[in-house]
Amino acid sequence: MPRPPDPAKRRDLLDQVREYMIRNGLADLSLRPLARSLDTSDRMLLYYFGSKERMVAEALALDERRPLLRARILLRPTGSPRDPAWLRRFMEDTWQQLGTPELRAALPLYLEIMTVSVLHPDRYGPFMRDVLTEWRGLLASVFRDLGMAEAQARTEADLLVDAFFGLLIAPLADGDWDRADAAVHTLLDRLEPGWHDTWRRSGRQLGENHSA
Repeated sequence: MPRPPDPAKRRDLLDQVREYMIRNGLADLSLRPLARSLDTSDRMLLYYFGSKERMVAEALALDERRPLLRARILLRPTGSPRDPAWLRRFMEDTWQQLGTPELRAALPLYLEIMTVSVLHPDRYGPFMRDVLTEWRGLLASVFRDLGMAEAQARTEADLLVDAFFGLLIAPLADGDWDRADAAVHTLLDRLEPGWHDTWRRSGRQLGENHSA
């Protein structure tokens, strides 16, 4: 019976693969040069991961610094209300995370994967769809907490996710993050009043005041 893969070795390889991709990009990623850089073989990489596409997806998914992981933590039940002001702070915090040096270094790689997933949807399309689906699901749950109907909650979530991903593209090209920051705050300035209207109409605000 073949020996099962060593989990610690597998995780170490994934960490090294991620750092290699950040340095070298995805377009010319080939298993043999990658394996040489990691002091292993292409056969060993296939033994651990099965395919290059699966290896890339897993290397990105295991990054503990991803904003998506922090978002899951913030959205755990805490007993405190998720009101419009909380949602505003949550989105600002998420955007600020994208500006940290570690994450900013990885953003070109994510943009590259998004591009490849459009041109070759069979390769990295499933990974990007999973990322977008999870972000939209998380935010839709918050909008439902604000009293929105399911369809409206999903539309509001789509708007925020698509806008945030879109606002990353230009500063990655020209380096003007101040402009992107201003655009994010302007977007939230225009959306937040509508969230408060929904909150008031749903009666959630009244209920919170009575329970205080």
